[in-house]
Amino acid sequence: MSLCDLCASSGGAVLFADRQLRIVAVEDPLHPAFCRVIWQAHVREMTDLAPAERAHLMEAVFATEQALRATLPVDKINLASLGNVTPHLHWHVIARFAEDPHFPAPVWAEARHQTPASLPAQWRGGLRAALLAALAVPGG
Repeated sequence: MSLCDLCASSGGAVLFADRQLRIVAVEDPLHPAFCRVIWQAHVREMTDLAPAERAHLMEAVFATEQALRATLPVDKINLASLGNVTPHLHWHVIARFAEDPHFPAPVWAEARHQTPASLPAQWRGGLRAALLAALAVPGG
């Protein structure tokens, strides 16, 4: 039995992790402020989690949104939990910008152009700090 993509790899640059979940910045050249909140255990659906686990996961999703909004001049945040291609519970938290290749259409739509949004230098460091603060992590 082969592992799913999110079991076999981190799924991106890890910004935060605890025993239950990890938050990663996805390497997406057209959407550089694309994050995922990934449940560590291989489960398929939200209802596979206990209520306290669901609350923890959603707190992390909302903290990721809050951190993106605090550190970048976003026009919109998209949240999605699909799992059709990778049936491992995860949420997409995607900062959207008016100049991104697909805006206002979904990131999975046909691109209108191939120029990604321009982000400030070192934005991931600021995002990580804002994320730790939003999660109320000591030292964050």
